[in-house]
Amino acid sequence: MKKNVRLEKIVSLAKRRGFIFQSSEIYGGFGAVYDYGPLGVSLKNAISQRWWRAMTQLHENIVGLDSGILMHPKIWEASGHVSNFHDPLVDCKQCKARYRADEFAEDYESIDWSTTKCPTCGTTGKMTEPRQFNLMFKTIVGPVEESGSEAYLRPETAQGIYVNYLLTQGAMRLKVPFGIAQIGKAFRNEIVARNFIFRTREFEQMEMQYFVKPGTDDDEMLRWKEERIKFYTEALGIDHDKVRYHQHGENELAHYAKEAWDIEFEFPFGWAEIEGIHNRTDFDLRRHQEYSGKSMQMFDDEAKERYFPYIIETSAGLNRMLLAVLSDAYWEDEENNRVVMRFHPAVAPVKAVVCPLVKKDGLPDIAHKIVNELKNHWKVIYDQQGSIGKRYYRQDEAGTPFGITVDHQTLEDDTVTIRDRDSQNQERIPLTGIVSTIQDRIDNYSK
Repeated sequence: MKKNVRLEKIVSLAKRRGFIFQSSEIYGGFGAVYDYGPLGVSLKNAISQRWWRAMTQLHENIVGLDSGILMHPKIWEASGHVSNFHDPLVDCKQCKARYRADEFAEDYESIDWSTTKCPTCGTTGKMTEPRQFNLMFKTIVGPVEESGSEAYLRPETAQGIYVNYLLTQGAMRLKVPFGIAQIGKAFRNEIVARNFIFRTREFEQMEMQYFVKPGTDDDEMLRWKEERIKFYTEALGIDHDKVRYHQHGENELAHYAKEAWDIEFEFPFGWAEIEGIHNRTDFDLRRHQEYSGKSMQMFDDEAKERYFPYIIETSAGLNRMLLAVLSDAYWEDEENNRVVMRFHPAVAPVKAVVCPLVKKDGLPDIAHKIVNELKNHWKVIYDQQGSIGKRYYRQDEAGTPFGITVDHQTLEDDTVTIRDRDSQNQERIPLTGIVSTIQDRIDNYSK
């Protein structure tokens, strides 16, 4: 397999600059689990906050929820995860390499595995027949394993919304249509995890479940498709040409779905899903009513009737979204011999670096005063080490959009230089105008 050089460079930069580390590295690492360093956690939080704002702040009829990672085991029976949440697994008897069978072909059941070559060692005739592997992590709830009860780490956050939707609706006096949004950890025991943080065993989901009256679901599906793809290009600043829709065919639809679309991003390793938009109908609510024995229907005061709402789901993985932002931002500026992370300033981990041109003449004191003012608005840093050019280039690689330099002219006229990361253009502005200038440039940013 041809190496993906660009992805390797992104992985290297992510480690070097403190975005993402391999989990438990000093022990040789822990497969498909990653830790987020100082810049990574700031970027991750900024992305999730943009999503939360887009969902719960800009929509009056969408509210938030934070459900438990551990839930009643029957929830996963009702949802179909116990019986349906499987991946087909094959092994090479020669080199012990492990694969998902559907990586070889979508119709993997028709493959003659006795003539199949192992991609790792090249041996033919040593592949096992596919066997189904449940992706949920099991655990024991109770003081001792023998007397405890079996439970699961949730493989998705959606079910926590469904089992709480009537409580939420009643508490917040919501009327259809309304939505419930949630950001939280989910866990999947992936057979094969590749491409850095694209597929991991521990990840964060950002899901919004929108409850609508049956018959209006097709129109709501169309509306949410259009709204969600704009989030990537407008709120995150991702290149329009790097996102697209993919509709699931009839043979691709999940057991609960009437219609399903993916928003895909062109990663260094190819086009792949970053968000799913699904019409789940009333499948989940009917199943939870059946398994719990409790009514899961809404009561319509005007029509004086009960019914199961249909659900339009938007489901995104924060890890994948962050990888898309990293991939889109990575730029090798060969003309100027630098690497730049061209983040949208709204999600950049650090908004500005403040630099005194020299370490004397009172310039550091002025620079610290600027930092103290700006840190009330954004994350900013102070840097006085090395030449001004090296300081700028260090921050270009970290994605910091603005560089503010205090020099001897500052002592004369109370102005500073503000430098743009992407263009490297510099402009003198008054000390009193730094906050407004940065905010204006964040609001009006375009690549």
